[in-house]
Amino acid sequence: MSLAPRAVLVHRRTEYEELLARHGTHGQAAFFLAARGRSADEVRERHERTRRALAAVAGAVPLTWRQTRVERADLDRFLFGPEDVVVVVGQDGLVANTAKYLAGQPVVGIDADPGRNAGVLVRHRPADARRLLPYAAGPGAASDELTMVAAATDDGQRLLALNEIYVGPPGHQTARYTLDTEGADPEPQASSGVLAGTGTGATGWLRSLWQQRSSALALPSPTEPRLAWFVREAWPSPTTGTSRVEGVLGAGQGLRLTVESDRLVAFGDGVESDTLDLTWGQTVHLTVADTRLRLIG
Repeated sequence: MSLAPRAVLVHRRTEYEELLARHGTHGQAAFFLAARGRSADEVRERHERTRRALAAVAGAVPLTWRQTRVERADLDRFLFGPEDVVVVVGQDGLVANTAKYLAGQPVVGIDADPGRNAGVLVRHRPADARRLLPYAAGPGAASDELTMVAAATDDGQRLLALNEIYVGPPGHQTARYTLDTEGADPEPQASSGVLAGTGTGATGWLRSLWQQRSSALALPSPTEPRLAWFVREAWPSPTTGTSRVEGVLGAGQGLRLTVESDRLVAFGDGVESDTLDLTWGQTVHLTVADTRLRLIG
């Protein structure tokens, strides 16, 4: 007998909750903000909007379903099931934070604070949840299959991201490595790191690098199985080159970095708390991921 669908409501602590956790009371938080020219009332009102959105979505879950909630900080310890419908209530970035832990479950993005988010990934309003949840769980639900990027190391570590994966130094040191792509000779490089991203990520960090260097590369679209990659601030020297600082990877292609520093890290979508640690001689391979994000349109 198959299990009833489970609605998993993903959310994150609001700025107001973080202020209370740090300062203890509303009054102390208000004093802290006032000293910096900000209003606690504004922060609390955004908190209330988010709480109302979360309550509205929870109330829209069909009575025959199961439901649970998971906070962003607990995503790496939460076990998603194949019958889950994942409802992200928050910002676009929260969808990206969630995507790496999924394996094809449908995702509904709910904008908790319309007007403050771009709405690229949180496309719906809380009032839409009552209609969207049964639709997402049904057969043939229309969705955008968003490309993801994967990093795999030679010792079996693996990392997924929806926007981009960064490989580089954990601080402000220089990253040293050998960069290798199919069909070209490996090139030793010294740089601020390497970024490989998807069409979803092409609206953020990836695009800023693309614009900064007036690149002629055609950035991928979110559903296109291609990645764009850029080397940040490559440094020429007698032993390091700068001839290969950008490119595009299609399905089945990869970018390989062999570490020549004491320590580099790889992390996805700006989440530095979830990293792969890379040491001298270790190899990391960046490719189009086999997994895609099923985002209900």
